[in-house]
Amino acid sequence: MTSKDFQVTFDCAEPERVGSFWCEVLGYEATVSTESAFACVDPDGVRPRLFFQRVPEGKAVKNRVHLDVRVGTGLVGQERLDALEAECVRLEALGAKRGTLLVADGVNESCQNMQDPEGNEFCLD
Repeated sequence: MTSKDFQVTFDCAEPERVGSFWCEVLGYEATVSTESAFACVDPDGVRPRLFFQRVPEGKAVKNRVHLDVRVGTGLVGQERLDALEAECVRLEALGAKRGTLLVADGVNESCQNMQDPEGNEFCLD
């Protein structure tokens, strides 16, 4: 038997704060909210469940796995940069921090590095 269902789990200091941020980013709905845990799901039931659990240690190094938030799919050039910038501004208002903008190089399209409210890296792609 092969497991096919999965969730993405975040270790964090403030599960409700970080989980609520990702609900807004992805259009997810909260399903569990306690002092030590927060979970949310895709209302269409297509994308994976996200789970946020309180841990005592803080974030110390770069994530080995991160989410790519797909906002520029199919767009190129200035149109893609404009879409990335608009989403970046929206997410900054929710508590995200802007990182490096990686501009298209002939092989890869442009993407914007970001951090969620606790410093977890993700990309606007």
